[in-house]
Amino acid sequence: MRLRWADDAEHTLGSVALRRHCRCGDCRAAALHDRAVAVPSDVRLVDAQPIGAYAVQLLFSDGHDRGIYPWPYLRELAEKDAAERAIDGG
Repeated sequence: MRLRWADDAEHTLGSVALRRHCRCGDCRAAALHDRAVAVPSDVRLVDAQPIGAYAVQLLFSDGHDRGIYPWPYLRELAEKDAAERAIDGG
């Protein structure tokens, strides 16, 4: 997913990372109980639907479609991902 922000910053987030960071009730419950959510390594982002002006709901190729990703949360994920790639040299 490519994101371009109002300040012209641009980020790209991969489907696997987006799926792993889902905040739906099921995924949050799994995290609270220290259970890893199984995310297929070949998962793809299939669709994105706006939720008002504050978020986007993502649909993945594994059928998962319950996560709502607020724009500030996506920005946080994107900046964290970019920082980690910079540290890793990629």
